[in-house]
Amino acid sequence: MKRLSVLMAAAFVDMLGFAMIFPLLPFYALRLQAEEWVIGWMIASFSIVQLASSPLWGRLSDKLGRRSAILFGLGTSAVAFVVFGFAGSIWMLFLSRIVQGLGGGTTGVLQAYVADVTEPRDRAKALGWLSAATGVGVMIGPAIGSLAFKMGHAAPGIVAAALCLVNIWFAWRWLPESYPEHHRSGAAGGPAGAPRNIRTMIVDVLRAPESDIARLIWVYAGGMLGFMSMTAVLALYLASDFGVTEESIFIFFVYLGGIGVVMRAVLLGKLVDWLGEVRLMRVGAFTLMLGLVAIPLPHSVVGLCLMLGLVPIGTACLFPATSALISHRAERHELGQTLGVQQAFGGVSRVLAPIWATAAFQALGVGIPFYLSGAVVGLVLLTTLGVRREQPAHASPSPAPPVGSA
Repeated sequence: MKRLSVLMAAAFVDMLGFAMIFPLLPFYALRLQAEEWVIGWMIASFSIVQLASSPLWGRLSDKLGRRSAILFGLGTSAVAFVVFGFAGSIWMLFLSRIVQGLGGGTTGVLQAYVADVTEPRDRAKALGWLSAATGVGVMIGPAIGSLAFKMGHAAPGIVAAALCLVNIWFAWRWLPESYPEHHRSGAAGGPAGAPRNIRTMIVDVLRAPESDIARLIWVYAGGMLGFMSMTAVLALYLASDFGVTEESIFIFFVYLGGIGVVMRAVLLGKLVDWLGEVRLMRVGAFTLMLGLVAIPLPHSVVGLCLMLGLVPIGTACLFPATSALISHRAERHELGQTLGVQQAFGGVSRVLAPIWATAAFQALGVGIPFYLSGAVVGLVLLTTLGVRREQPAHASPSPAPPVGSA
């Protein structure tokens, strides 16, 4: 539990910096005369790099350990925030997103760390706690970013970078390795059987989408496509229909983040015990679908907030349950790489979502991206019906050195 707590603290601070910057990005780009479709590519550039780097970092963490990959991700975030703070052109905003995407490829490594240190029956709950920690960052970050913006254009990036540097020191000092060397692929006495290469694993997901892990990866990718499409145009929608600005956008992110934190930190474990991971995944897909299609319907802020609230409820059920099921069914010596491939397919969704959603927002109307996102998640819900409910037992987590030994 102590190792998980340290990981959660590091993930919280990392997401705090990310959430300080992300809501401001469309406004910064608009001030530099960027069109909506350019903003879509700007958001997607993060995911393009994340897509390329996720499987590589997962495989590397299976060979060299999780801790080094996590520290690298934190370091690149600090560099990206500095670039954002001093961005005076559109290409510098793109550069900031690209550098941050390189570090964002370690998301699957964080999930593998959780799988290393938890029992299978507690894994969805632990992944929910990790998500809750990042959710607190999402909730607080936009408010800090908006406050920092009042001190100057560069202030949000500088403050976010400073938090990252503190976080790197904290993780270096207190985050131990979770995956002992003798269990790593390629190590003497390590697990039997060489891991598949990344290309083979990706091809397997494409060729046999009905298999256990492939189906779950498609559920994750489809849910991410719907959710990120909404996220890409939310600030534009709020500015267009409700007059939201850089100084008030944080209110909506605090609201959404607060619901997500309560769901993941307080309710998720009870829901897993009550429903099981497969049924919880289906409930999450259904709730997310409802939330997405309902966003454009209200004409008041109160009604909008009620509909928006369904989105973090749905994602809090869908994504942790799906990741936990993948971790149960992956081979132990391929766990980091499998979760990295999951993040790669999620990365494809993160690339496509802002590109098509912002283009549809500009060309077809402000409500169209939300309706189409809901339709995508409806297909995800149908896909979950093919996931079998019985869960194979997974090996117990491996012992790790005590905190502070690294």
